[in-house]
Amino acid sequence: MNRKIGIVGIPPLAVIRKINADRDTIVDLDEPQLQLAIDLSSKYLPRVYCAILRTVVLNSMHLDLDLIYIDVGPGKCDCALHVSTILTDMLDIPVTPTRNLDMKNFGTPICRSGLSLLDKFLAITRGVQSSKPSSLHETFTPTAGFWGVPPRDFSILSLFPDTTHVYGWTRCMENKTPANLTLESYCNPNIPTVFFAQSFCAKTALARHLADQHPRALYLDCDVNAGSSARAKIEAFLELSGVQTPASGENHATG
Repeated sequence: MNRKIGIVGIPPLAVIRKINADRDTIVDLDEPQLQLAIDLSSKYLPRVYCAILRTVVLNSMHLDLDLIYIDVGPGKCDCALHVSTILTDMLDIPVTPTRNLDMKNFGTPICRSGLSLLDKFLAITRGVQSSKPSSLHETFTPTAGFWGVPPRDFSILSLFPDTTHVYGWTRCMENKTPANLTLESYCNPNIPTVFFAQSFCAKTALARHLADQHPRALYLDCDVNAGSSARAKIEAFLELSGVQTPASGENHATG
């Protein structure tokens, strides 16, 4: 019987391989799966939790799942550990905490490709559901960087040129090593980079720290949705940095 299995964060490869072998369906609970108000989760989780974990609770409340695997190790956050306790108490299905300490490198060709930034993120987040490495892509010279976690609101990704390289925890996602702090902390000092984190996420500390050290950085955090202020900051930063963006109509990827 095909089961629907929810995942939070990136469970270990052994877990993903078993799900794939059993031909069960993976549902990424970090991503918005339902057109419902996120405040419905406030019955179980305070609003001072990041929008990603509030989305996890919202999805878990309303989706018909058979079980959930949730990473509660250094590849996710301590808050996820508490969410696992809440989910265990509120749901009638098994909730299995995991700790992903995988360190085998699978590479990051999508992060360095010429795909649009939106397509990069869609491919990387989809890739979590498979134990196989990303398919090969041509590497393009970067003109901008996006460091951080996948935003809950993917619409801000459309503001960046295709020649944007991806860094931070999202690069760790593609590499299938979410607890690799060295990789997560890596960024390119030679290109203007937006350091992004969800509001109330513990990673805002690292984002701000790295942005302070970077010679051409914008630190940015957003809560549920990216409003006009956040979008204007990104657009102004890229424009002042001399980056050709989709809005300029002059975005051409070059090798």
